[in-house]
Amino acid sequence: MEYKYQLPESEIPRFFYNIMADMPNKPLPPLHPGTRQPITPDLLEPLFPKELIQQEVSTERFIEIPNEVREIYAKWRPTPLHRARGLEKLLDTPARIYFKNEGVSPAGSHKPNTAVAQAFYNKASGVKRIATETGAGQWGSALSYGCQLFGLECEVYMVRVSYNQKPYRKIMMNTFGAQVYPSPSDRTEFGRKILKESPDSSGSLGIAISEAIERAASDPDAHYSLGSVLNHVLLHQTIIGQEAVKQMEQAGHMPDVVIAPFGGGSNFAGLAFPFLHLNFTQGQKIRFVAVEPSSCPKLTQGSFLYDFGDSAGMTPLLPMYTLGHDFVPSAIHAGGLRYHGAGTLVSQLLKDGFIEAVAQDQAHCFAAGLDFIRSEGIIPAPEATHAIASVIDEAIKCREEGVGRNILFNLSGHGYFDMGAYSDFMDGKLKDVAPDKKAMSESLKAIEKLQPEI
Repeated sequence: MEYKYQLPESEIPRFFYNIMADMPNKPLPPLHPGTRQPITPDLLEPLFPKELIQQEVSTERFIEIPNEVREIYAKWRPTPLHRARGLEKLLDTPARIYFKNEGVSPAGSHKPNTAVAQAFYNKASGVKRIATETGAGQWGSALSYGCQLFGLECEVYMVRVSYNQKPYRKIMMNTFGAQVYPSPSDRTEFGRKILKESPDSSGSLGIAISEAIERAASDPDAHYSLGSVLNHVLLHQTIIGQEAVKQMEQAGHMPDVVIAPFGGGSNFAGLAFPFLHLNFTQGQKIRFVAVEPSSCPKLTQGSFLYDFGDSAGMTPLLPMYTLGHDFVPSAIHAGGLRYHGAGTLVSQLLKDGFIEAVAQDQAHCFAAGLDFIRSEGIIPAPEATHAIASVIDEAIKCREEGVGRNILFNLSGHGYFDMGAYSDFMDGKLKDVAPDKKAMSESLKAIEKLQPEI
């Protein structure tokens, strides 16, 4: 009776998979914030190396992974795929539950898959330092690691509420050599503006992105790096799903449903896109479920509009499901999911009905996390508990219907730096947070003026 499915090192993917090649409807183009016209790649060169810009706009199905990057991936990849027999037994379900364990990476999550690649391309372009943002700290930890490998300086703007909630994430980034600042900070014009308007601001990913972009744009030796949302970031993460396809074949059970947490899209896309490729090219009928926090429900309650990826309006306008770039999500512990918008690729797939989205309450997610911990012995990050909550919902439905479906989910990271959150939950201090409907409405209304004339 097998519990773990491990591929040999030779099976590390040699190419990133680009779902743009297979999408029936390609995403609408990003627009210049001033002219409202499609942007040209050269406008991105102050922030990104040319190779990443080419990947951002590419429609090639497969893009070769540099050997230097694959050699670093070999430190932890291929990551194992496990069958969660303990959870199946606990739920008394006929469902077969599998999970891809991305928490075994040096930074403890799926984020190094793109952090290493981005650091490599930036180093090759002659950049000396990278500025970035981070929510819960998973991305900041990963980029700090990637920069350390290639001798780059790293400056991280960490959403203030997570900076205070997760001090060991900050220390982890420091050990990799990064400088970490709570956002909003007094180091940028935009940060100072936010602090003047709201001295007690808990921050948001949108605000932290604006600060990091401002820092990169003002330094000729610096570039900006993003941990989710953009096409090239999602592209890099597809090594997860490519490995999982082979591992599910090894297990003898192709998934009926694929589930992953959703913040900006990299977590979900990394696992789902290679399986969506099977739907598009081989006629498979796999379901895909993106799971977001109910306090930040852009997929389930947001609108499909052009919006900025950051709060200051420095980025191009992107076609996305959004709550509006002014929306500041509630201070839940799943900091990596507190983002107002969604990547354009995932947004288009949701709009076209190829994927589904659900929202989960914080307390329900932590309860699901405890079930997983006590049955499987792995402590998941708060972000990953969102997937687990939906997995449990699906498994219970299988029990009620008497149907043994195959469920695959992304255990996107471990939660060993999140024990304070688990303690709060077990002590009854962690409560559900309802979305601020008025704030969402006002934020969405404010971006109506940004929409291009059609």
